Amino acid sequence: MPFLRSSGILLHPTSFPGRFGIGDLGVEAYAFIDFLRESYQQYWQVLPLGPTGYGNSPYASYSALAGNPLLISPQKLLEQNLLSPEDLDNLPGFDPNKVDYGQVVPFKIGLLKKACENFKTQAAPTQHKEFAGFCDTKAFWLDDYALFMALKDAKGGASWHTWEPEVRKRQPEAINRVRQEMEAEIFYYKYIQFEFFRQWSELKNYANMSHVEIIGDIPIYVAHDSADVWSNPDIFCLNQETGEASLMAGVPPDYFSATGQLWGNPVYNWEELEKQNFKWWMRRFEAMLDYIDIIRIDHFRGFEAYWAVKQGEQTAMNGEWIKAPGDKLFEEIKQRLGKLPVLAEDLGVITPEVEALRDKFEFPGMKVLQFAFGSDPGNGFLPFNYPRNAVVYTGTHDNDTTVGWFNQASDWEKQNLLLYLGSVSSEGIQWDLIRLALSSVANQAIIPLQDIFGLDTQGRMNKPSVAEGNWEWRYQSEALTHELRSKLKDLTTIYGRAPQTK
Repeated sequence: MPFLRSSGILLHPTSFPGRFGIGDLGVEAYAFIDFLRESYQQYWQVLPLGPTGYGNSPYASYSALAGNPLLISPQKLLEQNLLSPEDLDNLPGFDPNKVDYGQVVPFKIGLLKKACENFKTQAAPTQHKEFAGFCDTKAFWLDDYALFMALKDAKGGASWHTWEPEVRKRQPEAINRVRQEMEAEIFYYKYIQFEFFRQWSELKNYANMSHVEIIGDIPIYVAHDSADVWSNPDIFCLNQETGEASLMAGVPPDYFSATGQLWGNPVYNWEELEKQNFKWWMRRFEAMLDYIDIIRIDHFRGFEAYWAVKQGEQTAMNGEWIKAPGDKLFEEIKQRLGKLPVLAEDLGVITPEVEALRDKFEFPGMKVLQFAFGSDPGNGFLPFNYPRNAVVYTGTHDNDTTVGWFNQASDWEKQNLLLYLGSVSSEGIQWDLIRLALSSVANQAIIPLQDIFGLDTQGRMNKPSVAEGNWEWRYQSEALTHELRSKLKDLTTIYGRAPQTK
């Protein structure tokens, strides 16, 4: 659906400041929302919020619907008397500028386990009733997720497809047995989801009262080693004997990669999904819209046609395009949920058929300024080529910062940019591109916080295809200055993106 002219900031919660080694849903999250409100920003865009595994990527989660326990605020647990002040003394020497997951994970898991035990013994009856209500409401995904995580722990983190056959194949007798054996462990995983969603709900309510809407992210595919695939094997293309993906997702060879990209996620069994009236996708959208306001769909083109690679291939070269029933899916969702607040990530090689699907449902596509200056005037990322129903970014979480990009751009690309701008202003190249985004006709403009700060490559969030060192960047609270608030507010106002008051 088309949106009003507006703007916002892209920032993942792990990047918040704080003394616990990783950003969380505590006081600094509220301070950031205050910054958004005071600078007239109407959107906060986050990356997927699910629990992460090896590599810490929010795009490789153990669940499509669970929350990341590392985002739970220890300070808020202290305020609920679920932790003591002594629990938060003598903290490890965390780096304030980046997340050291090797330090953070054992520290925070230790605190969460203490909080869980205290909740069992000390929480008031009303809190236990609230917890029971949460478990009942979320049972359609929470029961399987909690059991899945308990089993993973018991098996040293091994992928579900290597588990003993009766558990891997979810034979009822085996599942009932392990549920009884792991009752305490299952309780723990349900409890930390309860705490995550309680804290997230409070933060979202604060954002909405501040006239800030949250843009969340749905990766089209889910990780093979996830509760979703283990508990719904019929809707994925799997080898029914081994549990491995029989058809893997990816993209074919292109200008950037001679062998393409082989992601390894199982592709969907769309025929089975359609038989079920897309029930799993319905629930996913409904659950997402319970805790965010707008959905950004990653790899939107996969709803029109997807690249499928057979099991055993080592690259994405020998795949094929297979049609997907995206039109039927979005019609079904529209019938159930009404007009969808969706943004379509339509980057890469996009066909007319993908554009037609996007435009039929009036989903805004993405325009990235860092992609605008490497070719000719027909480049769709140049602002004079934008439709109004689009969202423009200076860069995304997968790009370098604007300063880092400009420093490493080719001479020809820099020359094109300088001809377009006239010159680089004294404010810096990042503000030139921020102005370009805000002044464009695109209804929405989203700016990564790193560009607001004018950071170089050191502020980059992710380098695609690089396994380590990603998702670590953090800022410090003093960086959200009054000067930045005022400047962003003034630009947002002059370019007609300020909130409309009655």
